[in-house]
Amino acid sequence: MSAPTARGAPSPLPPAGRRWLPVLGFWWLQYRRTWVSSVVSRFLMPLLFLLSVGFMLGSLVDRSAGGVDGVPYLRYVVPGILAAQAMWAAVTESTYSVLGAIRWTRQYHAMLATPIAVADVLAGHLAYVVLSLAMGTVAFVAVAALFGAWTSWGVLLAISVAVLTGLAFAAPCFAVAAQFTDSADTSFSVIYRLVVTPLFLVSGTFFPLEQLPALLRPVAWVTPLWHGVEACRSLTAPAPDWPAVAGHVAVLAVMTGAGLWWAWRAFTRRLVV
Repeated sequence: MSAPTARGAPSPLPPAGRRWLPVLGFWWLQYRRTWVSSVVSRFLMPLLFLLSVGFMLGSLVDRSAGGVDGVPYLRYVVPGILAAQAMWAAVTESTYSVLGAIRWTRQYHAMLATPIAVADVLAGHLAYVVLSLAMGTVAFVAVAALFGAWTSWGVLLAISVAVLTGLAFAAPCFAVAAQFTDSADTSFSVIYRLVVTPLFLVSGTFFPLEQLPALLRPVAWVTPLWHGVEACRSLTAPAPDWPAVAGHVAVLAVMTGAGLWWAWRAFTRRLVV
């Protein structure tokens, strides 16, 4: 029987291999103290897209064209928004907070002053991002269900695909943010304006990819969002195309793995003196 620790004394670190857990706990505690500031970006914005695009624009599409490929526009577009909101949340959580923990508040350096390693810092922060993505995705699915957006229980699998889509963006964003040394406002605005926003519009979220010019379609094919949108859309259909879903998930997993390796290299170079 181990001796009790003194009241107020810090609890010992977990054994090696689980030292990312205190890092996750730190980011979760910070979120609990500041969650109000994320309500608009994480919950209200996807809801506004659901109402404005799914219902208002969708009613026009349904009257004029009978939906998309015979599917009511609401049920066509909501799976795309499900994947897209994960992308937006992932990029938001993986840019300023990462650079801030390196340059401004230096939380990473404080963590590394303990037996916690660089891999633990990265894994714990990414675990928090995954948890955040899961909460936002589940909330969106629940709200969309109130409007009759889902016709299949496959949406429960689509939650995991949406989170994986977000992680495929979060991992490389961690790597990029760790390498920034200039003004964050300028650097991150480039990511949002030239990468995230165009992908949001041309990755099949709002209309079939076949309506894009032929030269732009390959751009969408090599990005995580298109694969996430297609997988979520198939899973929420009455009869999912399981081979296609498996292919999209495999691509997302490869992209995530490559991003994790890049992030680990970038963190090691930036944080290890």
